[in-house]
Amino acid sequence: MGIETAKSLHDAEAERRQRAAELASEAGPHWSEAFKPGSLGCHELLDRTAMVAAIAQEYVLDHPSCIQNPEWYALAEQAVSALNELYQRVGAQHLDDEHHTDSNDVGPAK
Repeated sequence: MGIETAKSLHDAEAERRQRAAELASEAGPHWSEAFKPGSLGCHELLDRTAMVAAIAQEYVLDHPSCIQNPEWYALAEQAVSALNELYQRVGAQHLDDEHHTDSNDVGPAK
């Protein structure tokens, strides 16, 4: 008997929109400015994602109890892989936007 391990994309998007609406009501309509790619807030997400992926790898995936059970190991490996993929995607956009911001802030060449 299998276990459903992921929300549908529709359910996840509905939850994301609800959370964004809650943030807007708490912090105002421009709450997202401090967290867009290129910002310190986005860099914080990048750092946290790397940290959680490393923790999941070391303390869950590499744990002997996890290694001895194929189903647990497969789920833990999916979690680590998903976190590593998230890190790559956030990093690519964050660094790209950070680069564009830096190059736009440079004055004319002399």
